[in-house]
Amino acid sequence: MIYVFLADGFEEIEAIAPIDILRRAGLDVITAKVGDKEALGYVGVSGSHGIEIMTNVCESEIELNNFANLEMIVLPGGGAGVERLYNSNEVKIFIEHCVDCSIPIGAICAAPSIPARIGYLKGVRATAFPTFRHYLAENGAILEEKQKVVTDGIFTTAAAAGVSIEFGLELVRVLKGPGKAKEIGEQILFY
Repeated sequence: MIYVFLADGFEEIEAIAPIDILRRAGLDVITAKVGDKEALGYVGVSGSHGIEIMTNVCESEIELNNFANLEMIVLPGGGAGVERLYNSNEVKIFIEHCVDCSIPIGAICAAPSIPARIGYLKGVRATAFPTFRHYLAENGAILEEKQKVVTDGIFTTAAAAGVSIEFGLELVRVLKGPGKAKEIGEQILFY
């Protein structure tokens, strides 16, 4: 199971493209709204460009004690959304669990600042949106400014919305190998 955490203000393409690519690869993706502890069931979340999508679960339904099938978490960018993700205790618990258990974490655009600020990117090669790279540098990450998508250990980071499909394909490569990523890339005429 892959959790994609969404909060109001998320960058739509940075969430939807990887979700689509991961599902095309046959992976179980759960979208989880962060920032609404009172809601139950399908809940709408608004992107930074006013596109609203329905999530599979909301924050109050995230099973913090059931990590048995967790394969990856994904954190999309979008300045306001990223701040809400950073302020979520649930997201921090998932990040900590992933680090402790070597479970992959994907973060794009502004979102690599989240694990950086928590202290998990020290010595890790990573990239982010240019105005958020200072969070990485200040917290000991090895900046890969010329790279659009970087995987180092459990972390896959990407620079911006323009590489959302490449980011999604890299997440597939991490979980299912280069052959599956190439297959999906060819299906959507990416290559």
